[in-house]
Amino acid sequence: MELPALVSDEGGQCRLRLVVAYDGTDFSGWATQPGRRTVCETIETTLATILRSPIRLTVAGRTDAGVHASAQVAHCDVPVESLQARSIDGDPSRLVRRLAKMLPDDVRVKAVERVSTDFDARFSALARTYEYRLSDALWGAEPTLARSTADWPRALDLDLINAASRTLVGLNDFAAFCRYREGATTIRELQEFSWHRDDAGVLVGTVRADAFCWSMVRSLVGSVSLVADGRRDLDWCAGLLRERKRSAQIPVAQARGLCLMNVDYPPPAEWAARSERTRDKRDAGDLGGGCCGE
Repeated sequence: MELPALVSDEGGQCRLRLVVAYDGTDFSGWATQPGRRTVCETIETTLATILRSPIRLTVAGRTDAGVHASAQVAHCDVPVESLQARSIDGDPSRLVRRLAKMLPDDVRVKAVERVSTDFDARFSALARTYEYRLSDALWGAEPTLARSTADWPRALDLDLINAASRTLVGLNDFAAFCRYREGATTIRELQEFSWHRDDAGVLVGTVRADAFCWSMVRSLVGSVSLVADGRRDLDWCAGLLRERKRSAQIPVAQARGLCLMNVDYPPPAEWAARSERTRDKRDAGDLGGGCCGE
């Protein structure tokens, strides 16, 4: 396969796409915060050391403190000359081995590839898929899996949690499930929300949407869990979509159960058009088109 041109429109720069995995337990989330250990700062600092150039990452979805990822996606622009070091020799994929030697055990860059400047990790994305692991066992989460499995204090009915989840699927205003952010839309297309029990009896939820707002997934999990344990009914759950501000009735599920599993993108020829559409802010009265950012 022919690689995209190494030099960007700005000259002297090329764009790299990274696939990142991390255990979020000991991180204060993705986004850089002064005085705190974050995934972004950890990777940027390590890459800058290797490439001897400042690095700024753009990410598909900024995860909260304690949330994990197995296939987060980010991009950065780097000087072409920084990739000419003998250990890299112009091949960005060689950064994977270098990074593995230098990064801490709870974060890994699984792939690095050169892409055209049409690619934007955030705005070119079609959808994000999360997995949520939830134990309703009397003793809580299995100790060996406790860093990635949340617990719920009451027994959960699998049929009820799936029924409640189905009432929320579709293009809706999820204001009741989102923390307020100035200027941000809360309209999202929830494409999948379903549950099954694994062999150990843990409830595993799959949540897929074009994008998510702040704390949305954990609020979705909290709301349907209230239905599944019998404290709320299906009408209450569906009725949350009619609310236009954050609902105090919805508990936010524990961060440790949540993991970003995948980010979907269109073919390269459609990256630029997708980014342009995504950047168009979705109007609260327009439930029929477009996509929105984080």
